[in-house]
Amino acid sequence: MRRPATAATAALALIATLTLVGCGDGDVDPSPSASASTGAEDTLAADTEALAAVVAEGDQGAAPTLTFDMPFAVGAPVARPDVEGDGDTVEASSLISFDYVAVSGDDGSVLVSTWDDGTPQTLGLADGQILPTLTDALVGQQVGARVLFAVPGSPATEETDTAAATEATPATVMAIEVVAILPSRAEGEAVAPADGLPLVTLAEDGTPSIEIPAGTLEPAELVVQPLIVGSGAVVESGQVLTVQYSGWTFDGTQFDSSWANGSPFQTPIGSGSVIAGWDQGLVGQTVGSQVLLVIPAALAYGGTESELADSTLIFVVDILTAS
Repeated sequence: MRRPATAATAALALIATLTLVGCGDGDVDPSPSASASTGAEDTLAADTEALAAVVAEGDQGAAPTLTFDMPFAVGAPVARPDVEGDGDTVEASSLISFDYVAVSGDDGSVLVSTWDDGTPQTLGLADGQILPTLTDALVGQQVGARVLFAVPGSPATEETDTAAATEATPATVMAIEVVAILPSRAEGEAVAPADGLPLVTLAEDGTPSIEIPAGTLEPAELVVQPLIVGSGAVVESGQVLTVQYSGWTFDGTQFDSSWANGSPFQTPIGSGSVIAGWDQGLVGQTVGSQVLLVIPAALAYGGTESELADSTLIFVVDILTAS
């Protein structure tokens, strides 16, 4: 399954990478000197003060205007709550939907805004996708809360034998607003599947596993079997889905899983962004549903150079959101 990076996850992955800058490969003394500790404390104090001076103006539910002295700089990622919410409380295990705007610390220009695009993003706080600094600022907040976040820029690099040259990037300032706390698995009415299909078992946290009974035949056509029918809206072609999924070849070998990857997967549906079996099998289902898909190679990776080009594939997909 192709996993195209969303703007938010790509940005946050870059932010996480920034924390590795300056880390060497040699031995590190686990007991830093007093001078090193003092320097780190001074840097944290300066970064905290810099972010405290950022002003976010605008109503909740819309992209705020961020004002700060330019050029803005911090030495490490830093976050702070800005405006309280009044909804459910975000926990360390929560899967959240959020909007955000990111602006350049050099000139305040908008780099990305999910409010402009109408595409709230989804992240699991327990999955290690985002920095502890930001996680700590989000946990304990309520839906509707706004958090400010800043990360340092990066210097330019020269071309090497193994990497292309990169341009310097400015520090980035972000305003993040929690839109909702989402279910992390399908929720609805269980459905007894038809005979002759792979058998699905769910772990306590909802992670699926499968068993393929002896004599089960590979289908010539797409099989779409709802296992749980959710009460949400019907999925329409062109929407962006947030899903949990696992995929297996027909011999029961798992080859991909959002549960194992540590985060739900977001993708447009019905538009060719994923394999045809997904486009055909998920459009028309309802949000909250869990769907078993058995997909012949022609509707999966047939005709490509993928190692799975000749394989019938099995997916269990939990549809969490559609927008």
